[in-house]
Amino acid sequence: MKVRSFDHIVLTTANLKACLGFYAGLLGFRAEEADGRYALYFGAQKINIHRKPAEFLPAAAYPLAGSLDLCFAAEGDAQEAYEELRAKKAPLVSDVVIRHGARGTMKSIYLRDPDGNLVEIGFYEDHGE
Repeated sequence: MKVRSFDHIVLTTANLKACLGFYAGLLGFRAEEADGRYALYFGAQKINIHRKPAEFLPAAAYPLAGSLDLCFAAEGDAQEAYEELRAKKAPLVSDVVIRHGARGTMKSIYLRDPDGNLVEIGFYEDHGE
């Protein structure tokens, strides 16, 4: 067996409306609902949204809202993205900073989602492709 990529992750939220507003409204992810289940899509990635710990089983042993530290690779210019997020009154935690991601050096912006999860948006010199 050889694992080659993430398929999806699960995010537990205490406030579905605020969660969808942050990821779909602020960050531009596509939100979908089917049979009472919510998911967010961006690129070829998916985030399943659970509204309570262990909503669907099997589940993580200790699923809690606000316990994630996520990093998304983005296209574009980091400083322009920062200014856009600031203009939208996003809950920013940092200015543009230099970090080391899975593929090397990137410029990152940190903010928090409504549940308190730390969200990093990273920009590689090749614009995330």
